[in-house]
Amino acid sequence: MYRSKTCGELRLQDVGSEVTLAGWVQRSRKMGGMTFVDLRDRYGITQLVFNDAVDAALCDSANKLGREYCIQVTGKVSERESKNANMPTGDIEIIASTLKVLSESVTPPFTIEDNTDGGDDIRMKYRYLDLRRPSVRKNLELRHRMTILIRNFLDNENFIEVETPILIGSTPEGARDFVVPSRMNPGQFYALPQSPQTLKQLLMVSGFDRYFQIAKCFRDEDLRADRQPEFTQIDCEMSFVEQDDVIDIFEALARHLFKEIRGVELPKLQQMTWHEAMRRFGSDKPDLRFGMEFVELMDVLKLGKFQVFDDAAYIGGICVPGCAGYTRKQLDQLTDFVKSQQIGAKGLVYIKYNEDGTAKSSVDKFYTAEDLAAVKEKMGAKDGDLVLILSGDKPNKTRTQLCALRLEMGDRLGLRDKDKFVCLWIVDFPLFEWSDEEQRLMATHHPFTMPNPADIPLLEEHPEQVRAMAYDFVCNGVELGGGSLRIHDGKLQEKMFQILGFTPEKAMAQFGFLINAFKYGAPPHAGLAFGLDRFVSIMAGLDSIRDCIAFPKNNSGRDVMLDAPGEIDAKQLDELQLKVDIK
Repeated sequence: MYRSKTCGELRLQDVGSEVTLAGWVQRSRKMGGMTFVDLRDRYGITQLVFNDAVDAALCDSANKLGREYCIQVTGKVSERESKNANMPTGDIEIIASTLKVLSESVTPPFTIEDNTDGGDDIRMKYRYLDLRRPSVRKNLELRHRMTILIRNFLDNENFIEVETPILIGSTPEGARDFVVPSRMNPGQFYALPQSPQTLKQLLMVSGFDRYFQIAKCFRDEDLRADRQPEFTQIDCEMSFVEQDDVIDIFEALARHLFKEIRGVELPKLQQMTWHEAMRRFGSDKPDLRFGMEFVELMDVLKLGKFQVFDDAAYIGGICVPGCAGYTRKQLDQLTDFVKSQQIGAKGLVYIKYNEDGTAKSSVDKFYTAEDLAAVKEKMGAKDGDLVLILSGDKPNKTRTQLCALRLEMGDRLGLRDKDKFVCLWIVDFPLFEWSDEEQRLMATHHPFTMPNPADIPLLEEHPEQVRAMAYDFVCNGVELGGGSLRIHDGKLQEKMFQILGFTPEKAMAQFGFLINAFKYGAPPHAGLAFGLDRFVSIMAGLDSIRDCIAFPKNNSGRDVMLDAPGEIDAKQLDELQLKVDIK
């Protein structure tokens, strides 16, 4: 037996008992004739004591231990004279009687502590060491606990877990696929699933009624803090349901998770339409932990006095409470922020409403004091507030830029508290969106989303005005999940493909298996998928989903630990009948 107890479970009631522990050396300290070693495993840290006066050879062996040596120790539990209130095991220590080195360690490239001295790159290269740090390990323990809660909740709601295949056919209508060459079918390729979308719809045709899967998904797209090339979905589908049925059950799941994990009681969640979210916050995933709602200022600023505003199709502002004292340097920083390549605004207009009742703005030479007073009234600003204004010729693009500025001010003022959770549903998305790259309408979600029945007459001449029976679950400005009612009528599905530019032959080539399946009595069905990685990161208060994934990729999509992707042998290329010519 390598151990009789773990390094996190011993307490005062264990004093006098003999135990065997195994783990890694966190640190060691020699003080006179005594050597103290902190031993760490997954469960915690326990202090070991080696006494030179009792056993000089044993103490000498302890003095040779390096950081991250893997050892086994037997000894007696004793009450500590100087207790450590910061450790669960801080009331006891082990008076060691035997020591066995199970495995030596070279000096690790960074300290295995919460406040490590290792940067992101080095920690990702040695991820197996990074995972020894308690803060990282706790994220994965949280992830495990959440998946258990999710499985139990959905099982109690009569969902059945079904695994769908990883090697499927390519569906290039969405994000870019990762493709896998087939040795047995030269010149042909599998794709890794972006989601199990069509497969779970087939399960509804099969009569499974309620399906779920903790599903691995893959998308070959540019990465951000909340994206990885491979990620995990809580993927679900239901038959014989309407939109409110789906929202009710998954709002209940979210409420259950917040209560069990964070002790937070979520209220009944509001539903906000996509158009309202864009108008008020410039985002379809608004952060409602703080105010600064947009106010449109066309009527009070488009007065034929300032050409920038006079030429604009949208003028909008946010009121930042108590920031009229911002210096010129601070305002220049904000201007540089909105003009950065990531945001893309042409400039920023500010108005300071000073505590003494006066107003100072960057457009004083164009507008009178009365004009600025009208803006103050429209904005609902008070003395001491700062108003920030953006304008542009594309309303939604300008709103998106103003959204970035709003979030920046929320961060600067400490209003985005990670321990506060405000969730809502976004509904009534546009069914289609215009793609500048493709120069055609694309499905906002996917081609199988049900149009709002009231808007079906618009499909012929005004498809851009059609609303989708789709819904997103948003928390603290992060889209945690989303779904939709699905089309189960063959003729309506044909119309969708037609609007998206599919010929009947192309639609049959890509989705014939689903089209044919729907000929055999497809039930009304709908679904939703939560992003497990994002959900865990929100619960853990993380800035990036990488910290709740065991072995993540870096921002370039590389696994620096495995050095992947990499080249493969010429023999493998020959077997796949592939030629690689990279210049």
